[in-house]
Amino acid sequence: MTRLAEILVGWPVVASLAMAMTARTWRSTRRRGALNEALHELRRPLQSLVLAAGSGGAAGDVEGPAELATVALERLEREINGRLAPVRPEVLAVRPLLRAAVSRWKARASLGGGSLELRWRAGEALVAAERFELAQALDNLIVNAIEHGGPAIAVEAAPVGRALHIRVSDSGRASRPVARRETPAELVARLCGRGRRGHGLQVVRRFADRHGGRFSLRCAEHGSCAALELPLVDTGAGPPG
Repeated sequence: MTRLAEILVGWPVVASLAMAMTARTWRSTRRRGALNEALHELRRPLQSLVLAAGSGGAAGDVEGPAELATVALERLEREINGRLAPVRPEVLAVRPLLRAAVSRWKARASLGGGSLELRWRAGEALVAAERFELAQALDNLIVNAIEHGGPAIAVEAAPVGRALHIRVSDSGRASRPVARRETPAELVARLCGRGRRGHGLQVVRRFADRHGGRFSLRCAEHGSCAALELPLVDTGAGPPG
């Protein structure tokens, strides 16, 4: 009877644990289903955007962003459903990727009365990285400066030793005109959750860590600077200059 009593006493605990695990599994399954539905709905406007651009003859204006959005959605789907693909770095020329990133965000900077300028002094700099991840890191550096920094933004790239230094600096929040808060750019930023700061730069930090680089951020009222350092690929003739 003593053993039976122990079993009867312990049964409610076991049942409670089983119910808790079942509920957790159900919630996880339900959340995965909701996220997959959201992914499905996100694909619709993206597909419309690509088709509209193609039929209108302006595909060149959205080809880069559309491709980046498509890859991001595919990776999100693999993350949700547990089908992660290995990242395969390749040797990349950074200049065209950085130039494309600046081009993508020039209009966004000008909406708020700002400017975005590229200063490239790194020759034919090459790094080993996955193309989408590098483009994503560059976008996050630039957008962070647009949304949280001053109106005049400079993107600079130069070799320092065996590394490529990419710096995105702004003129500081103090130089923002008061009227800027009513611009379409500010409305877009609020709709996109501008208050949730740090996520984009965390993406940059993880990218730097995975590729043997470094990320740093210096913030001040009169100007901030985000810096991404990546090892240069040795082509046998030393780092590009």
